[in-house]
Amino acid sequence: MTRRFLVLAFPLAAFACSRAKAPAPAPPPKVVVTPAIQRDEPILREWIGTTEGDVNADIRPRVEGYLLRRVYKEGSFVPQGELLFEIDPRQFEAQLQQAEANLEQAKAALAKADLDVSRAEPLAVQRAVSQQELDNARSAQRGARATVGALEAAVAQARLNLSWTRVTSPIPGIAGIAQQQVGDLVNGQTVLTTVSKVDPLRVLYQLGEQEYLELVRDPAMRNTDLELVLSDGTVFPPKGHVLLTGRNIDVRTGTIAAIGLFPNPGNLLRPGQYAKVRAVVKVRKGAILVPQRAVNEMQGAYQVAVIGPDDKAQIRTVKAAERIGSLWVIEEGLRPGERVVVEGFSRVKTGTLVSPVDAAAAAASAASTISATAAPLTSSAGK
Repeated sequence: MTRRFLVLAFPLAAFACSRAKAPAPAPPPKVVVTPAIQRDEPILREWIGTTEGDVNADIRPRVEGYLLRRVYKEGSFVPQGELLFEIDPRQFEAQLQQAEANLEQAKAALAKADLDVSRAEPLAVQRAVSQQELDNARSAQRGARATVGALEAAVAQARLNLSWTRVTSPIPGIAGIAQQQVGDLVNGQTVLTTVSKVDPLRVLYQLGEQEYLELVRDPAMRNTDLELVLSDGTVFPPKGHVLLTGRNIDVRTGTIAAIGLFPNPGNLLRPGQYAKVRAVVKVRKGAILVPQRAVNEMQGAYQVAVIGPDDKAQIRTVKAAERIGSLWVIEEGLRPGERVVVEGFSRVKTGTLVSPVDAAAAAASAASTISATAAPLTSSAGK
C-alpha cells in the first residue's frame, strides 16, 4: 500500500512543479503618445528660386578702338554715370580736329557767299549786273549755308565719338568682372562687363499650374508678403511681394515662371544666389495637428494609432493634408485631444492593450539620462 501511494504521489508532484514554472503573461508594450492639438495654422509654401538683378545692363563700347584702361573696381557698386573703361581717344581727337577745320573752311565760304549776295543785290537794282548773276550768288549762298550745317553735324558726331571713348555706367548697380583686358581691340559687339541694379532685387522661382490658378483667382495670395530664406537657413529681413508671372506654362515641367521683388539695402544679396521663396497662402481655421512621425503611409493611405481612455489601441485611416514643420495637418479621422502613437506603431494592433508614456515625459526622462551620463564624463575629464 505504501509503495502504491508513493508511485501515485510522484506524478502529482511533477505536475505541481510544472504549473509553478509556467511563464508569466507579457506586459503590455510601451508606446510614446502625444495628444492631437487644434489651432488656427497658417499654411506656408516654399519654392526654390535664384536671385537676379532688377536691371542687368551689358556694357558695350559705342566706338571701335583699343582699350586703354579699366577705371572701376570689379564687383563694387558704381553710381549712374560712373567711368568704367577708357578707349584710346587719339584717333577720335584727330577726327574732331579735322571736322572742326572743315567747318571753319565752310564758314569762310559762307561769309564770302553772303558778301557776294550783299554786293550783287544793289547792283542788280541798278541793272549793273544781270538777274542771272544775282541768282547764282544767292544759290552759292544757300549751298554754303547747307555745307556749314552738315559740317556742324559732323563736328557734333566727332565730339560725341570722342566722348564715347569714356565708357560709363548707364545705371547704378554692381559692376561685374571685366571681360576684356587693357590693350584689347573692342567694338560695339564686345561686352566689357555687366552692371546689375540689385536694389530692389528680383527672385525667379517656378509656380505649379494649380498654384498659378490660385494666385490669379485669390487676391489675398497675390498680395501676400514673400519671405526669402537664404542658403544658410537664415531669413532675409525685408519682405517682398509678387511682381509678375511669365507668359506661358512650360509643357515639360507644368510650371510658370514667377518673379518676386525684394528690397536689398546695402546691396547685400547678389545675382545668382540660391534662395527659397516662402509665403503664407492661407490659414486653416481649427486645424488638427499631429507630429509627422505619428502618421504612417500604407499603400497610399495614411494611418495613425489612437490610444483610447482604456489604453487600448485603434488603427485608424486618416486624411492627411499639408505638412507644417514637424507637424502634419489631419483633415479627417481624428478629433482634438485624442492620443496618437509617435513611437511604437509597429508594436500595436487594433484592440492591443498598451502602456502609454507621454511624449513630453519621455523627452524629459531622456534628457535627464543624458545629463546624468555626461556629468561623470565631464568630471573625469576635469581630473
